[in-house]
Amino acid sequence: MKASESKYKQCMYFASNALARVVEKLSIDVWKKVDLSPSHAYLLMLVVEEPGMQPGSLAGQLRLTPSTITRLIEKLESRKLVVRTNEGKITNVYPTPKAKELFPKLIACATEFTTKYYAILGKEECDKLTRTMANMADKLDP
Repeated sequence: MKASESKYKQCMYFASNALARVVEKLSIDVWKKVDLSPSHAYLLMLVVEEPGMQPGSLAGQLRLTPSTITRLIEKLESRKLVVRTNEGKITNVYPTPKAKELFPKLIACATEFTTKYYAILGKEECDKLTRTMANMADKLDP
């Protein structure tokens, strides 16, 4: 059944989760080219672009909990893509040379992902929806 045919199509919870699931599926298909989940890939791109980021900043950028960020970092560490350093109570996350080498492929995947959903839904509609969702998230979680 299509989400638009569901008894609960007017419910934000069910509609947003239906959209999230199909977007996640599309995203996973794209990111498997670099053998990373979308969350791992976006975290890694942030760290390559801003070496030394702190886990709290990563959590804010990705809208994930600190414990999820820790788990993502640990997985990237095990794959030799990031390293953590501690300066007193402050932890910084740095990309490894392997991560920097992978970066162009990460950018290509991100571009492919965007291109795919633009092709299906249209650029203008996607951009408007993305802005609206971000604004709604801000209002619901001040």
